Amino acid sequence: MKKKVATIATAALLSASFTTSAFASTYTVQKGDTLSSIAKKHHTTIGELKSLNNLTSDFLASNQSLKIVQPIAPTAQKTTAVATLSQTAQSYTVASGDNLSKIAAKHSIKLDDLIAWNNLTSDRIYPGQSLKVSLVSATPPPTAPAEEQLPAPTVNNNQTEYIIKSGDSLSRIASQFGMTVQQLQSLNNLKSDLIYAGQKLLINGSEKPAVEQKPADSEQVINTDMPLLTEAIKLIGTPYQYGGSSVDAFDCSGFIHYVFNKTGKAINRLSSEGYYSRSYYVDTPQPGDLVFFENTYKKGISHMGIYIGDNQFIHASTSNGVMITKLSDAYYQKHFDGFKRFY
Repeated sequence: MKKKVATIATAALLSASFTTSAFASTYTVQKGDTLSSIAKKHHTTIGELKSLNNLTSDFLASNQSLKIVQPIAPTAQKTTAVATLSQTAQSYTVASGDNLSKIAAKHSIKLDDLIAWNNLTSDRIYPGQSLKVSLVSATPPPTAPAEEQLPAPTVNNNQTEYIIKSGDSLSRIASQFGMTVQQLQSLNNLKSDLIYAGQKLLINGSEKPAVEQKPADSEQVINTDMPLLTEAIKLIGTPYQYGGSSVDAFDCSGFIHYVFNKTGKAINRLSSEGYYSRSYYVDTPQPGDLVFFENTYKKGISHMGIYIGDNQFIHASTSNGVMITKLSDAYYQKHFDGFKRFY
């Protein structure tokens, strides 16, 4: 009995030795900020930010004021661990409607850690995918304050990590670091020029003075300031179901209905043909316009998606659910009707 009491007392002492205090401050959202970048900057998680500020989505507005919990670094004496602990890595199976931010918040981990532990090169995940949500820990306790133990961002020699900002393009980033677009794509296993704010890229080379530069004629960058495209991209991997119009499953017109209503344009739930008759043709498509196809599974207008730029569109396909496809794909090129825009 005495041994059990002593064990409980020891556990309580260990718990108390790791207690960290904190204070609240505010942060004003800047253009190009995302919840992910703000969370990383202030050493917190997206889930904590959303909970503290009663946020129901990932959307932010410039000059919006956010409450931030700033941890007070523990003293060297408090950060000295008594013993090395080990634990078994845990995994999580991605469910329909999940995204990386939601999974990180659910497991109280940082989005950056979730991406690093699973060697992810983009935010795209799919139902049934297995993700690590913890790591095996068997390292000696730190002997200095936590901020002195953070690893340097350098990966290999002159290789480092760059976080894409609003307005960036592959050509601009490549020029800034003395690389070519092809080298940048190869290093990051990119299949297209599609990039978005908050995405991480591996970089070879030293940063050069920024030079104002326009993207190459063949390069179009997704406008991540458009809530419509941001919401659509978050749904990649959602399965297909005929008649589906929720985050559990979509058909092509149900996907359009959900995304447009979610981002402020109230439209009725119609078929592809219905949306076709309530829109007009455009000769020069812009990201966010509609793209229609005919004679797929039936005669006439039978499929649709949202144009995202770079000759690509996002849609709910019968084979892979919500996905991004190039308009040059042989099947869709054969059935292409045209670009349109809601009245």
